[in-house]
Amino acid sequence: MNALHTTTVTTADTKEVIENLPVLGDWYGGDGYEWMGRIEARGWHVIGSWGCDGWDLGSWPYIIVAGFRTRDETGDLWGMANYCEGDVTTTWHRTQAAHWEAISHHAHFYWQSGQADGPDTLPATAEKMPLEWKRPYGEPVR
Repeated sequence: MNALHTTTVTTADTKEVIENLPVLGDWYGGDGYEWMGRIEARGWHVIGSWGCDGWDLGSWPYIIVAGFRTRDETGDLWGMANYCEGDVTTTWHRTQAAHWEAISHHAHFYWQSGQADGPDTLPATAEKMPLEWKRPYGEPVR
């Protein structure tokens, strides 16, 4: 079952050690739709589309990406959970830019592997994707 708990984590971008952040564990007691309902009830937001044209981010109910935003005394913190057939990883970032870049790497992988519908042409790496592809659907490039 999914063990939603708080723990000490190290942010992926700034390598800060931060205590008491929510982390989502593996989920083998139901399907991805049940997982989505459970995490959304706890404040996580499932991200269904990504990029300027709203391409699929994952392939529900097998592959799901979710986000969470909170703050501590230093500033914003951005959480990302990646669900793949019950295996769940949670990472945290101090900046929104690093959070979006991490989600973009997942999107690129799923698009490139054919596990999700994405752009017709795709660069070899996520780093080479245009900026408008590295944003939540509907978010303007600034």
